[in-house]
Amino acid sequence: QVQLVESGGGLVQPGGSLRLSCAASGTGTAFRLYAMGWYRQAPGKQRDLVATITGGGTTNYADSVKGRFTISGDNAKKTVYLQMNSLKPEDTAVYYCNGRFGTTVSYNYWGQGTQVTVSS
Repeated sequence: QVQLVESGGGLVQPGGSLRLSCAASGTGTAFRLYAMGWYRQAPGKQRDLVATITGGGTTNYADSVKGRFTISGDNAKKTVYLQMNSLKPEDTAVYYCNGRFGTTVSYNYWGQGTQVTVSS
């Protein structure tokens, strides 16, 4: 069973930084990494894309985080990171790790979420 485990959330002041990590386990040797990424969900709102990175290293960012957040990954470790700088109160949300793994067909997996709160 594939599991994604996130870490690195917490409380930070506006303008501060946090780094999220997400490690996948249980993929075995047959499943290859298609893409990993981060989504976030604020109270009363839908879950939105923050950033993704493919196994080939192609990245995609939400407009609201471009220039402030950086996604990176380690294919061998099946781990993805999200460096968040210049954090704003509107970045407050539960951040979910997403991973797509498989063979000829990819399957979607989610982590349990980690809370990020930006407040003075």
